[in-house]
Amino acid sequence: MAPTQSTNVMLRVESMGVTYPGNVLALKPTNVHFHKGEFTVLLGLSGAGKSTLLRSLNHLVKPTTGKVVSGEFGELTNRRILRQHRSRTAMVFQHHQLIERYTALQNVLTGRLAYHGTWRSLLPLPRQDLELALQCLDRVGLADKALSRVDQLSGGQQQRVAIARAVVKRPRLLLLDEPLSALDYKLRRTMQGELKRLQRELGITFVFVTHDQEEA
Repeated sequence: MAPTQSTNVMLRVESMGVTYPGNVLALKPTNVHFHKGEFTVLLGLSGAGKSTLLRSLNHLVKPTTGKVVSGEFGELTNRRILRQHRSRTAMVFQHHQLIERYTALQNVLTGRLAYHGTWRSLLPLPRQDLELALQCLDRVGLADKALSRVDQLSGGQQQRVAIARAVVKRPRLLLLDEPLSALDYKLRRTMQGELKRLQRELGITFVFVTHDQEEA
């Protein structure tokens, strides 16, 4: 299918639904457009299907009905188009999913591996990747922790590393699945402001899932 005609549409979701084995309805057929450079919040109670919808946008959860159409690549119908779409998409989960024995810098650099072949990724990455990773750590206020192992960092610092790892990929679309829910109230407020600042400065399309109405 050809890309969507509107140049401002990042993704178009058409009648997309998800049913898990056992006939468990996880997401009712849904229609929504996500526009370039916007910060969209998916708000709802636990179990409402927010995370299922979010993960369907890059087919971590595969829709059982309907479709997802990229404004750049077209419908996510084959491996080539899906790979192209995923190369422009990053995700931050509720739990940071970091490699704890690695330093903050090493963890952020894993966000650049998709840009290199399998054999090349076994060697030290280019200097430009290193510089970009340091810039991303600086953006989240952790340049001074670059060489610290992440298991020595606080929960909030670890989540900042996860955000830097997502940003270093230079995505056009950033999917955030309740990334702040494990943090205390004060740190959540700080991180909310930092995420909005990053979105403004980088012009990335954000889709943010939360069950917290005040946060939304």
